[in-house]
Amino acid sequence: MNIKPSRIKELEIVCKNIREEILRVVSKNGGHLSSTLGATEIIVAMHEVFDSKKDPFIFDVSHQSYAHKLLTGRWNEFDTLRQFNGLCGYTKPSESEHDYFVAGHSSTSISLGVGAAKAIALKGEQDSRIPVVMIGDGSMTAGMVYEALNELGERKYPMVIILNDNEMSISKPIGAISRILSSAMASPFYQNFKKHTESFVDNFGEGARYIAKRMEESLKLITPGIMFEEMGIDYIGPVDGHNLVSLIEILQKAKELKKPVIVHAQTLKGKGYQIAEGHEEKWHGVGPFDLNSGAASKKSSAKSATQIYAEALLHLAKHNDKIVGATAAMPSGTGLSDLIELYPNRFWDVAIAEQHAVTSMSALAKEGFKPFCTIYSTFLQRGYDQVIHDTCLMNLPVVFALDRAGIVGEDGETHQGVFDISFLRAIPNMTLFAPRDEKSFHQAMAFAAQYPSPCSLRYPRGSFTETSLPESKYFELAKSQLLRSSNSDTLFIGYGNGVGRAYETSKFLEDEVSILDLRFVKPLDEDMLREMAKTHNKWFVFSDSAKMGGVGSAILEFFAREKILHVELESFEYEDEFITHGKTKDVEESLRLLPVQLALRVKEFILR
Repeated sequence: MNIKPSRIKELEIVCKNIREEILRVVSKNGGHLSSTLGATEIIVAMHEVFDSKKDPFIFDVSHQSYAHKLLTGRWNEFDTLRQFNGLCGYTKPSESEHDYFVAGHSSTSISLGVGAAKAIALKGEQDSRIPVVMIGDGSMTAGMVYEALNELGERKYPMVIILNDNEMSISKPIGAISRILSSAMASPFYQNFKKHTESFVDNFGEGARYIAKRMEESLKLITPGIMFEEMGIDYIGPVDGHNLVSLIEILQKAKELKKPVIVHAQTLKGKGYQIAEGHEEKWHGVGPFDLNSGAASKKSSAKSATQIYAEALLHLAKHNDKIVGATAAMPSGTGLSDLIELYPNRFWDVAIAEQHAVTSMSALAKEGFKPFCTIYSTFLQRGYDQVIHDTCLMNLPVVFALDRAGIVGEDGETHQGVFDISFLRAIPNMTLFAPRDEKSFHQAMAFAAQYPSPCSLRYPRGSFTETSLPESKYFELAKSQLLRSSNSDTLFIGYGNGVGRAYETSKFLEDEVSILDLRFVKPLDEDMLREMAKTHNKWFVFSDSAKMGGVGSAILEFFAREKILHVELESFEYEDEFITHGKTKDVEESLRLLPVQLALRVKEFILR
């Protein structure tokens, strides 16, 4: 492909403008920054060589797809990025025909590409369509990638996979030699030579085949492509992921090969914004910040639930060398960074591998250790089979600490932590409980550290809702805490951060209501619930979780068993739908979950 210098100049200007727009909007709205800046040239080259209207553009995780959004008619809307009713921070087909698939969790892209390639083959469209996958080196740590590569290498569907290596975690290119080889390996000469050589040596037996294979491997020893070639997938690279000429030429050649090809592009995170350039994790996902200094905008001074968790776990670990832990590629996000640094032989970042995290911690539990498996609520979904099969089936005392439980705001549908109560409550041997504030969190952690069976505690993104309710008491299995008793027949039941929401709602009511901190949703405090049913016949449930299978469901199941028929129950948990993105307050307002709205709903329920 002969690219005119004038065209390259035009595309370089496009890249510059895209970076400036991303920086302007992300500094105002927050979002994913360093990875999307680093991927700009790759995405521009993708759009130069392929057609996103017909070729499936599949972005792994897709937080690096901002340039794609800007190139596909969303420039004027980009100011609304991650805002309520605005553009999503990830690809979303309902937003644009150029977005092939919803993506928010990692390592799904190559599987999606294989599925798309199968469909293209079945429809006889191989001559006009080809899947284009972009995946980061971090996502290559997940097993699902290799399941997909294994089938792709066997079936040889045409596909172009761009490996965006922005951490140099796979290889380091060896200067000019590597660049020459990358181009040569994509050339028709090399591909034809390889094909004819394979045909030729077939006629001369294993000896000739062995010699030819060794010659090819010796050529590739200075590149990292041997693993992919052994899987049956052609490899080109490493290439400079910021050199538009090289990228366009090699992507065009990869497209023409009509077989599975991995193009290994090396990029610099934060490219074009010097403050963020390099490998600093803090620039991966950011809140609003000052563009000139890089300083974060002022945040709430309230301590976050994640900070409280980290402090509590550190205190426990200092006094008990049996306490160990793991996180899946989120050491800073889950608060485990300091523990990993202080106790590198007891706390591990296992990379994007939630299934492995759960199963490996289960083995540690069997060996007498006390593992804290610290994972975002939305990501534990990926380790669900392992929680059942490798932890709960053997009743092993793993603690699942679920960060970001409830609405997480701007990351939207793929990240809202709403399902963990529903999917964990169904598992035998699993105990579920939740703290409501800083003191109760430390007490919950102390309980978890000595509990002899699998258990899970959940806590919100950001800080707990503050209250002036009585102090928390020590956690005892299946014991709730009655925080306020009134003469009213109305009972507010809060679970976790829902206690604060119940308290805030009560302040908008004329009459004082009773407030119960449920603490345990499995097992329930059945004695307390029986007592409350004697004096309160209107119950309201507050919990940041899905209604179906959630806290209200657990209480209604108890009513059915006990034949309690006179109590009316209304749950303010989330309805059976995926929750959109936006600032948490805006999302909650749309769901009628702000305290003033909930108070009105309580009044409507009582008066109906």
